Amino acid sequence: MELVIRDAEVVDGSGGPSYRADVAIDRGRIAAIVKEGAQAGCQRPTGRRVLDAEGLALSPGFVDMHAHSDLALLRDPDHSAKAAQGVTLEVLGQDGLSYAPVDDRTLAEVRRAITGWNGDGSDVDLDWRTVGEYLDRLDGAHGGRGIAVNAAYLVPQGTVRMYAMGWEDRPATGPELDRMRRLVAEGLEQGAVGMSSGLTYTPGMYAPDAELTELCRVVARYGGYYCPHHRSYGAGALRAYQEMVALTREAGCPLHLAHATMNFGVNRGRAPELLALLDEALDAGADISLDTYPYTPGCTTLVALLPGWASEGGPEAILARLRDDTAAERIRRHLEETGSDGCHGVPVEWHTVEISGVADPALTEHVGRRVDDWPAARRLLIDDRLGTTILQHVGHEENVRAIMRHRVHTGGSDGILQGLKPHPRAYGTFPHYLGRYVRELGVLSLEECVAHLTSRPAARLRLPDRGLVREHYIADLVLFDPATVAAGSTYASPRTLPTGIPHVLIDGRFVIDDGHRTDVLAGRTIRRTPTP
Repeated sequence: MELVIRDAEVVDGSGGPSYRADVAIDRGRIAAIVKEGAQAGCQRPTGRRVLDAEGLALSPGFVDMHAHSDLALLRDPDHSAKAAQGVTLEVLGQDGLSYAPVDDRTLAEVRRAITGWNGDGSDVDLDWRTVGEYLDRLDGAHGGRGIAVNAAYLVPQGTVRMYAMGWEDRPATGPELDRMRRLVAEGLEQGAVGMSSGLTYTPGMYAPDAELTELCRVVARYGGYYCPHHRSYGAGALRAYQEMVALTREAGCPLHLAHATMNFGVNRGRAPELLALLDEALDAGADISLDTYPYTPGCTTLVALLPGWASEGGPEAILARLRDDTAAERIRRHLEETGSDGCHGVPVEWHTVEISGVADPALTEHVGRRVDDWPAARRLLIDDRLGTTILQHVGHEENVRAIMRHRVHTGGSDGILQGLKPHPRAYGTFPHYLGRYVRELGVLSLEECVAHLTSRPAARLRLPDRGLVREHYIADLVLFDPATVAAGSTYASPRTLPTGIPHVLIDGRFVIDDGHRTDVLAGRTIRRTPTP
């Protein structure tokens, strides 16, 4: 064998009890598993390399069901932010905004719209236009060597709407809806695993339910799933969740709820209401899953808080409104008094808004500070040309813990890697689950938690040979120390790498070896075979 992992405590991803075993790997797959009790009756496997795993747990690689590494994988071959956490697969194209499918106009607009998430892209050759071309670009990245971790892609509904009809706040015409259907279908035919939406982000939020339902019918026809950032995580959150459940049931489309939480003061302690809603739908036959990150603050762009009407027409139109005193006062009233749709229907509390990154290096003095008031926010939006990212300290620990226990829960970092002070979830989500919520708090058992991070997302993605430690499965594996694994990232030092994860393998090749990043680029795109 190429590799034998000796005497590992196998946490196989099924949720069942762990067991001690030797695991042999050959040609990128798990070739043999010899449990401790069976070793006396058969020859233990041998390999060109034998790794002593005494004291370490061996699990499937972790799947980040909500990632914003769309350009980072092309920009940075190292990508230790995810590789060092044990992440072996990321799902990109989130929140309805990404870089394919596009034409030249749409690409320029989406680059501006999500500069705060991924940078402006000026350091990446954005030479693709279709979903298939983007996936090919990932596979051929870094001189044809590939990418740091595997990647799957969701067709972004907001980008599709932008492509088909611009930034207009109105229902689509018949021909425009037909064009959107074609764009979604083409993306799925080219390998996307589903469709995402950002329904508090423009222009995706302008889509009425009927339009979304029609697009979800296309997704369902190709065997994909719908992943919405729905219309509110604040006031009206439960109504927004119910809207997504009903919409996908009508379309016959599987539903995966993005960063499913209950935020702001109006939702303190209300997670059980959400879970009851989901249980009722699941018991009635709905196909639903969700992801969360194990932290209370959220992270987004400052411009995302503005009311949807203020963003009609795109980034330059937003800036023009911000510069106009009358329009800016109307925006302020929506933000501070009414509660804008961009801020989830809740009047903004500026003391909860912390600047995490800026696009203009001349504005770095603002990073780490709270926003004082609307004049300060308005000035920063104009000066930074909408590129500012923020943390919003609006979550509740009791909600976070309740939701992560749910039977359809999976892990997603929602990790934005841009900015001087990003959210620590980008570098710490998966070890934080294992260290904080398993070992320290006991919210989940080790076996349960690993299942949430491995086999459950693999099942949602319909991956037949990933997500479990099983013979013949692809050897995407993590070795970690249950006694020491922990996130190193903090709010003060968000880019500190985790501890207690000495080895990570993708396709049987060491991406992390003895705690150090190797030069291996074993990641490739995971494309769904369409079933129209």
